[in-house]
Amino acid sequence: MRWRLFLRLVLALVLLAAVEAGWTCWRIVHQASVEELQPASAIVVFGAAEYYGRPSPVYRARLDHAFDLYKHRLAPWVITTGGSGGDPSFSEGGVGAEYLVRRGIPESHLIAETQGTDTAQSAQRVAHILHKNKLKDCIAVSDAYHVFRIKRMLEADGITVYTAPRPNSLPHTRMQRTEAVLREAGSYFLWRLHIT
Repeated sequence: MRWRLFLRLVLALVLLAAVEAGWTCWRIVHQASVEELQPASAIVVFGAAEYYGRPSPVYRARLDHAFDLYKHRLAPWVITTGGSGGDPSFSEGGVGAEYLVRRGIPESHLIAETQGTDTAQSAQRVAHILHKNKLKDCIAVSDAYHVFRIKRMLEADGITVYTAPRPNSLPHTRMQRTEAVLREAGSYFLWRLHIT
């Protein structure tokens, strides 16, 4: 009798986990299609790879999108994020800021967050920067499926977040989209469990 009760409990937990996972995947896909363009205190560009002081194509596309938002006067500040990867001479945040200076954004309007080693750390450090400067909201720029997790992380630190996924950042095939959504959902659950 006890094993039947235990089995029912396990099945109920599995079903609950499956429903939660499905709901989270739906929210990731939905957020990917939402561009919340409105004035904010800052535009935050989440880093991607850099190669010897140059942003990777993905990172450059994110930075270009942030540049366009800045030129439309949606925010007076741009924050670039990301620490050093394999090359300690450069950080993603520093490379991103330098790229935007070359594109024409005044250095005085840029803040480089250069210590975050992953999305969670960068979000935490960005929230600290915003609070320290008495800024309460931001526009988060990253790839389409990434913005859901970024939004939740910054909101957990009391920041109001509007998302602006970079154009054409959805994976091309159904398999790639499925893998990307599942990866984001997994990362989101690990963050909620305080594992990352």
